[in-house]
Amino acid sequence: MKQDSSSLKLGKIHQGDCLDLMVKIESGSADLVFADPPFNIGYAYDEYDDRQDDQKYLDWCRQWIGEVHRILKPQGTFWLAIGDEYAAELKVAAQREIGFHTRSWVIWYYTFGVNCKNKFSRSHAHLFHFVKDEKSFTFNADDPTIRVPSARALVYGDKRANPAGRLPDDTWILRPQDFQSDAYGFTSDQDTWFFSRVAGTFKERQGFHGCQMPEQLLARIIRASSIEGDVVLDPFSGSGTTLAVAKKLGREFLGCELSEEYAKSATARLNTIRCGDALDGPADPVASAPSTKNGTTLVSRTKRMAENKTQKRLLPD
Repeated sequence: MKQDSSSLKLGKIHQGDCLDLMVKIESGSADLVFADPPFNIGYAYDEYDDRQDDQKYLDWCRQWIGEVHRILKPQGTFWLAIGDEYAAELKVAAQREIGFHTRSWVIWYYTFGVNCKNKFSRSHAHLFHFVKDEKSFTFNADDPTIRVPSARALVYGDKRANPAGRLPDDTWILRPQDFQSDAYGFTSDQDTWFFSRVAGTFKERQGFHGCQMPEQLLARIIRASSIEGDVVLDPFSGSGTTLAVAKKLGREFLGCELSEEYAKSATARLNTIRCGDALDGPADPVASAPSTKNGTTLVSRTKRMAENKTQKRLLPD
């Protein structure tokens, strides 16, 4: 990215409105953009009003997504995290109006949502994987750090399993405790991804921002959609996780953040990080599932249950 007097400097979070800042970024200069914008559901941000009129919110999203399209290189990639309320509208806008091509529609399953009384409790968010050029883009399918064990290896211990694993599917489960086997019709070779959620007691929890993505989740996206030295942009830096992971993985990075307090705290976080630092969170959440008092994980328990479908009692926790 060219560094002139009018462009934003790499390697830092710039404080201000993303639309005001993004226009200063050179066209065709970023390789990857990850955006986790406000969902317009009334979340209590310190400066942003998260209860906008529907049309006002959608128009604003079209503006900043249009800027993302301009800023990306011709082979660039855009990942968008969004909730149910506007997922359909923003997918249509990005694809039909702005010109992105959809590669994947990932479901991020976490089971930590607010318990609901009059509807099924929400346990997911959407991650849209867009590219500018549907035939030319970065996707590092052979990177061993983004591949996962197959069902043959993980569930059945089959020696015929590919030791390199397989590409993950497009539904991501954050808690290894929620892994289920054939006994429940939900197997690891279907559309499941395993990550640990950033709960309040987790070491990687920053504390100053309530909407924090897991580092391992961002690492999978950054590893898959960029290479070392590429420029990663986050228009809504928040707690700084996208940029922290980009820095650890040897990417150039650039962030925008409306909140002066969030920008200050996330910058302090970035200043403690060096390229090559270990990622927070378990690298293999399935294997790291906590043991029960009987020394077994839920993975092994449900596997046994699948093998003995006549079993009439639940195994003790």
